[in-house]
Amino acid sequence: MSKIPLKEKIGYALGDAAAGGITWKVMSIAFPFFFTNVFGLSLADAGILMLIARLFDVVTDPLMGSLADRTQSRWGTYRPWLLFGAIPLGLVFALLLYTPDLGLTGKRIYAYSLYLTMMAVYTAVNVPYGSLLGVMTDDDNEKNKFSSYRMVGAYAMGFITLLSFPYLKNWIGGSEAHQYAVIGASLGLLATVMTFLCGYLTKERLKPVRAEKFSFRQFADLFKNKPWIYLTLIGICTNFFNGFRYAVAAYLFEYCIHGEVSFSGLIINYTVFMTFGEVTCMIFGGLSPVFTKWLGSKRKTFIFASLICVFFSVTFFFIPMQKEYMWLMIAHVVLSSIGVGIYSPLLWSMYADVADYATQKFGVSSTGLIFSSGTMAQKLGTAISGSIVAFFLGWAGLRSVTDAFGNEVIDLASVTPTVQTMVWALFSLIPAVIAVIMGVLAYFFPIKK
Repeated sequence: MSKIPLKEKIGYALGDAAAGGITWKVMSIAFPFFFTNVFGLSLADAGILMLIARLFDVVTDPLMGSLADRTQSRWGTYRPWLLFGAIPLGLVFALLLYTPDLGLTGKRIYAYSLYLTMMAVYTAVNVPYGSLLGVMTDDDNEKNKFSSYRMVGAYAMGFITLLSFPYLKNWIGGSEAHQYAVIGASLGLLATVMTFLCGYLTKERLKPVRAEKFSFRQFADLFKNKPWIYLTLIGICTNFFNGFRYAVAAYLFEYCIHGEVSFSGLIINYTVFMTFGEVTCMIFGGLSPVFTKWLGSKRKTFIFASLICVFFSVTFFFIPMQKEYMWLMIAHVVLSSIGVGIYSPLLWSMYADVADYATQKFGVSSTGLIFSSGTMAQKLGTAISGSIVAFFLGWAGLRSVTDAFGNEVIDLASVTPTVQTMVWALFSLIPAVIAVIMGVLAYFFPIKK
């Protein structure tokens, strides 16, 4: 197979720059806070919304993977979903960050229907995007490189998105609802362009061994695939780890740090705070193949990365909740993100290994179905972690009240030391436990590449 040009790797990276660096990043870090503090939903409404919508994807993702595997067109098997799904992805994302004047019941209907639609559109684009890795090359080193480019693209765009967020809000001005609406429209347009370019610049070189007729046997075969079971559980854990941190970051600044912090003109709010982790993930995502070569296998490298996440998550919990310690907090985010950056590309490369294993074992390609479990794990982990954050904060005593206009707003009197400690633990100790489980699962992963 001839050498794959750089522009195609950059094109492939644009796909996750749009999906992971823009839409999913904002949905993970900004949506929980946006729905409860700007849009006007209660904590319970927001928690149930994110849980129901993303559990919905547990069903739709595998079905989408099976559908993508059977797609035949002049553009290939997986690329047409990127080319024709680009506009719906950006449009629905933009509408989700718009706050309509509909009253509480109308807002609930709007949020639930748009969020479910967004999950469906994201699935229709992101499952084929992940599956594309399995048909662009059969060279394992090239797969690792594509996966690294993907992670660098996602984290680089995530860095830009999160860093620019507070400056864009200040530049736009007006109410917070207006600021989020304009940012949503702008980022939605950018996500559309990037997704389309990904489909346009990439090439499918391998033809899947198709099962032309739909059969539930492929779904049953998944549970006979031991590497798939382990990797799905690992994938859920990786997204639990990230999901808790991203979902609680805004509450950490709002209720523990008491607002944004400024150092020599640099505004540090919850998005910028997590930006330091994004740039670290971008750097170490690119270096992931180097660590893999050094340690000798993807499995060992994954365990090593998990241990980094455990250590620096635990030590974060003991940092005082004071603005004076902001740079120490940032240092811990950076150091723990080294582990995230190393394991993130490995995860998708390991899904390609599992897809190859499934083809050899069962005789039929199920690449789309295998990779759909990756996005399913992503959504399940983020959904449950985001919902748990809302429910745990409510359990700790944080509550909403109805204002004079009939909107749900947070009762600031309910922000007690217990709530603050819960926020701190959700950002540190609980992710640390998840990272331990993740490392143990990686240790027993059957494919030793």
